[in-house]
Amino acid sequence: MKILVFDTCLDKMYVTLAEDDKILSSKIVTNKDNKYHSAFLISTIKGILQENNLTPQDLNVIGTNIGPGSFTGIRACTTVARMMAQQLNIKAVGVSSLEIIAKINESDRPTLVALDARKNCAYLYNNEEIKGAVGLDEVKELISKNDYFVITDDKLHTALGGISYQQGEYQLGEILAKLTYEKLQSGENKWQALKPLYIQPPGVGGNVAHLVK
Repeated sequence: MKILVFDTCLDKMYVTLAEDDKILSSKIVTNKDNKYHSAFLISTIKGILQENNLTPQDLNVIGTNIGPGSFTGIRACTTVARMMAQQLNIKAVGVSSLEIIAKINESDRPTLVALDARKNCAYLYNNEEIKGAVGLDEVKELISKNDYFVITDDKLHTALGGISYQQGEYQLGEILAKLTYEKLQSGENKWQALKPLYIQPPGVGGNVAHLVK
């Protein structure tokens, strides 16, 4: 089965083509000439299909990052994924950026991913679950009490330690493709169910985070 995945939620755009769990092609696009990388999504998709002598009608599955991340980026990739899956009448799979980044950890240590959520909070993923937007003090306490493999972004790297996913040449598009293939085995994955994942940081004086799909 031919799987096309893309991600415009993070600081780079990833477009990857796979056949089942085998990667065929993968491209990474950064911001260019003051244009956000999501502006190049459609042209990059067309290019990767042409290079592999494929048309959209040859695809069986669309996979995309549903967030958290850039609001514009989340809207861009989920909208394109829904439209393509609907028009082609194929399955669509959504994967959280926190799950994708967690796969950077190839050690035996448990993973903790914390990405900047502003308001002194982090989007938190640990124990293989999305925890929502959590205060930095709580995240620091978790890290201090457990031997986590900590993955952050550039904004939180100094405060939380570990590694920043933005500082390495990680093939996040290929990780997304493999996670998409894995998730196909666990559900119908209809395009109608594909929705952005917006995680709202807690309000002033509160400590509850909300996941909005």
